[in-house]
Formats: sequence, structure tokens, C-alpha cells
Amino acid sequence: MTIQAYGAHAGDKPLEAMSITRRTPGASDVLIDIAFCGVCHSDIHQVRAEWAGTLFPCVPGHEIVGRVSAVGGDVSGFKPGDLVGVGCIVDSCRECAECADGLENYCNHMVGTYNGRTADAPGHTLGGYSQQIVVDERYVLRIRHAEDQLAAVAPLLCAGITTWSPLRHWKVGPGKKVGVVGIGGLGHMGIKLAHALGTHVVAFTTSESKRDAARALGADEVVVSRNPDEMAAQAGSLDFILNTVAAPHDLDAFLALLKRDGTMTLVGAPATPHPSPQVFNLIMKRRSLAGSLIGGIPETQEMLDFCAEHGIVADIEMIRADEINAAYERMLNGDVKYRFVIDNASLAG
Repeated sequence: MTIQAYGAHAGDKPLEAMSITRRTPGASDVLIDIAFCGVCHSDIHQVRAEWAGTLFPCVPGHEIVGRVSAVGGDVSGFKPGDLVGVGCIVDSCRECAECADGLENYCNHMVGTYNGRTADAPGHTLGGYSQQIVVDERYVLRIRHAEDQLAAVAPLLCAGITTWSPLRHWKVGPGKKVGVVGIGGLGHMGIKLAHALGTHVVAFTTSESKRDAARALGADEVVVSRNPDEMAAQAGSLDFILNTVAAPHDLDAFLALLKRDGTMTLVGAPATPHPSPQVFNLIMKRRSLAGSLIGGIPETQEMLDFCAEHGIVADIEMIRADEINAAYERMLNGDVKYRFVIDNASLAG
């Protein structure tokens, strides 16, 4: 099938309209008409070849929502007309311990929704900045939100699960004091989810102007991290920190805010490394510095169901596909609250 998409032919080229080919659905495949696709900061890194190994042409997009238009003969979980989503994963080995545990995101042979090796033309996966996608049913997710929320659901497929997975893994809940560093695409979801899980949420921002916005998202306290007095007031008080910042910064300033046995988990992925933290900042209070990568298919479905039950969606700004290059520049300047979403109907012209 030949469909319309938006992508780039080289890292130093802008994204442009292009035609791509999707495979004919097989027995276990689901064909999805894409309604909306969220725009993730990692899309910029990958399509601009700031991360190694970009395969061109590159069609980004792994925050996909739409409606099933056809299913293969062996598909049992979905039918035409269903509202569904596709996140960052479209295949894995299905045999390793990680796959058996529903943590396909840690499978050594995980295939990303774009830029992953595949037998399909052109030899690598092409993402959601496109009209349709074909995905094995194992990696398709059910959307239970109302249809008029569908565009705002799209970022949950990456920003939502990227923040949900560590909050659940480190057992965040009532009685815990949780810091969320950064109030952007990831951070605003982290605040919403941590609040809904019953924690006391402290939001950290470099911008005085974001205080009211952070409280509106569910933060109980807001700290301007450039203010040493505000930072000192939080010293040794946090059980867990979710650090969403995708730029190199001083990790020690936040590690010092953890209690004994507290953990700071990094989910932002900067193009260059953070400065190394001081070892004594870790060993003197048995603190941990960890990382977390998106989430597996079962916990992504759990997150979607939780968000549907609690009325949680992302705060978004809708754009046309041909506005994507301008949107990238705005993202790099922090000029979006908090996630761009492409109206994929605009791909038809």
C-alpha cells in the first residue's frame, strides 16, 4: 500500500511530504487509520541524526492513535472500528525473559515504531507521521477514552508511559513525597500521574512563570531550582525524583534532595551526557540514581486504562503535518504547552 507521510531524507534536511509503502496486513496484523500522532522530543534527535544510527528516509512518530480499518484472520483482540493506539514498540523477540515479563522495551531485539530494522520496505520501520500503519496485534493498545479526547490521548503512548513506568516500578503512592524535575512534555504528565496516584508532588522548574501552571497540573509545591533557598528547603525530604529534563544539567543538586534510600530516575535523554554526580552524594545516604525506558505493552495498557478511569490526557496544541518543521523549532525553544499533536487528516492535502 502506498500512503502519504511526512519525513526527512537526511539529517540536515527539513521534513517534507513523501510517499511510503506499508506491507499488506498478514494474519496477525492490524491495519490502523491514523487520526493523530504526537510529536516527541526524541523525534527531533532521531530525524536530525543527533542520535547515532538514523536510517533514512526517516518518518518519525511513536504516539499514534486511530481506528482499526482491517484485521488479519488470526486477530482475536481487535475488530474494524475499534479505537486503538501504537506506542514506541512494534516488535520484539517474544522469547526472552524481558518479553515473557511483559517488558518488551528491554528486549535486545525490540523494534521501534520508526528507525527499527524490518523486512518491510525500505528495510526499517516508518512511524506515525503517516496516514496508516500495520502492526502485529500483540503491540496494539486499546483506547477507552472518549473519541473527542483522542488527540490528547496520543502523547500518552510515549510521554505517559515513560513517566508511568518508573512511578509504578518504584511504588510511588500515598504517603510518598515525589519530585518531578522539568515541566514539559514528559514532566507535565509526570505531575498529573503522580498526583493521581496519591503522592505529595513537588514540581521543579527553572522558570518562575511556571508556578501557577505546575499547580494547575496537580503539584502541591513548586520549586524554582535556580533559587538556592527553595532548593535547600527540600534537602533530604523526597522519597523519589522523576527527572524528565532532556538537557545536560547538575544531577547533584537534585540527589541532595533525596531521603536515605531515595531514588532519582532519569527519563529525559539528552544528546550529550550529564556531568557525573559526586559519589559521596550517593553513598552517604544510600541513594540511587537510575534510568527507565518507556514501558512494556502490559503496563502501557495499564497506564491507558488508569488515565481513562481518571480522566487524564495530555495538554496539547494541534498542528498540521506541514507545520512540523516550525513545531520542532518551537519545541527546542520551549514554546509549547505541553505537546504538539499532528492532525493526520492534513496529510491528505
